[in-house]
Amino acid sequence: MTSVVVERFLRYVQVDTESDPQSDSCPSTAKQLVLAKLLQKELLTLGLQDVSLDAHGYVMATLPANTHKPVPVIGWIAHMDTSPDMSGANVKPQFVENYAGDAIVLNSEQNILLSPQDFPDLNLYIGQTLITTDGNSLLGADDKAGIAAIMAAVEYLVKHPEIEHGTLKIGFTPDEEVGRGADLFDVQKFGADFAYTVDGGEVGELEYENFNAAGARIVVKGRSVHPGTAKNKMINAINIAMDLAGMLPAQMRPEHTEKYEGFFHLMRFDGKLEETSLLYIIREHDKQKFEWQKNLIQKAVETINFKYGEGTAVLELKDQYYNMKEQILPVMHIIETAKEAIEALGIEPKIIPVRGGTDGSRLSYMGLPCPNLFTGGHNAHGRFEFIPVDSLEKAAQVILKIVELYTARS
Repeated sequence: MTSVVVERFLRYVQVDTESDPQSDSCPSTAKQLVLAKLLQKELLTLGLQDVSLDAHGYVMATLPANTHKPVPVIGWIAHMDTSPDMSGANVKPQFVENYAGDAIVLNSEQNILLSPQDFPDLNLYIGQTLITTDGNSLLGADDKAGIAAIMAAVEYLVKHPEIEHGTLKIGFTPDEEVGRGADLFDVQKFGADFAYTVDGGEVGELEYENFNAAGARIVVKGRSVHPGTAKNKMINAINIAMDLAGMLPAQMRPEHTEKYEGFFHLMRFDGKLEETSLLYIIREHDKQKFEWQKNLIQKAVETINFKYGEGTAVLELKDQYYNMKEQILPVMHIIETAKEAIEALGIEPKIIPVRGGTDGSRLSYMGLPCPNLFTGGHNAHGRFEFIPVDSLEKAAQVILKIVELYTARS
C-alpha cells in the first residue's frame, strides 16, 4: 500500500482544483470536474458498483460487502477542491528524505525556506521522508491526501478479497473550501449509516467538534471626485471599508486565536474608490458566542450607515455550517472505534476540536453522523504545506483498521 497511496497522492495533486468563493455555480470551478472524472474512472477500474458522477461534481461509489455479518454501512468522504487562498496549479512536489531537522529550501531562486523556527512541527518528523511544495503553490494535501488514503484503502480491499468487510460507501465532494461541499450531497443516495471525512491534519487527529460558521460579504459604496476638488464631495469606499474592519476586535483575528477561540477572518479585500468589498468568514465553537459575533458585524455595518449615510454599506450574512458535536454524541461508538483503530497502529490519538470545518459538520446535520480523521498534512492552504509519507500511509491504514474492527464486532 505504501507506494500506492503516495503514487495516488502525486497523481491527484497534478490536477488544479482550486474553488472560487465568488462563483454561484456548483462546482464553483469547472476544473474540479477533471479530478472528478479521473476518480470516477479509477473507481470503475477497481470494480466498484453504483459509480456515479453528477452534474455538480459529486462522485459516489459502493464497495459491496463480502460477508453476511450485519456490519454497519460505513461512508468515507474527502473533498476534491483546494483552497482559493493560493494557487493549486502547476504543483511540483519535492521529496525530502531522512529529514535532518534543518531548514528546507523550497525555492532557491526566491529564497523560500520551510524552517522549523517558523514551523516547529517539522521537529516531529526528523528522520522521515517529507513531501513539500516547490514554494510556488500549495501542495494540495488538503484534501487530496484524504482522497489518496481512501482510494488506496479501497484498492487494498479489492485486491485482498480474503479480508472480510461490510458495505463501504465512497464520496468525493466539490467546494468544501468555500463552505459549500455538502450543499447538494444526496445523503439518501449515499446510503451509509455513518461516515468519516478524511480531511484532518497531523497524524493521530480525530475530531468531532467544529466551528459554527458563517460567511459575510460587505459592499461599501463610494463616490469618485478628482482629489484636487474633493473636499465635501468625495466618498472614499476604501477608507470607509478600513473603518468598518477596524470596528471588529483585532484580538479575534485568526492569528491571535487558538483551541476553542473563535475569530473574524478577513479573507478578501477588493478596494476601489467607488466600491470596495470585504469577504469575511466568522467562526466560533459556542453557539451563543457565534450569535454574538454575527450581531457584532451587523452592528458595525449599521454604524457605518449611520456615520456615512444609509446604504453606504450592504451586508450579506449567511450561516454555512454548525458544530457537529450535538449530532455525534448519540453515536459515540464511531469515535470510540476510530480511537481504538488509531491506538492499534501505535499512534497516539489527538482528539481535538476542528479549527475550521469539514463536509462532515454539514452532513451530520443532514442525518449522516460524520466525524473527521487525519490525513497527516501540515500548513494547509499555502506554499509551506507539507506531509510526511509515513503519516499519509497511516491515514490509509486507519481506514482499514476501522473497517476491520466493525467487521470483527458484528
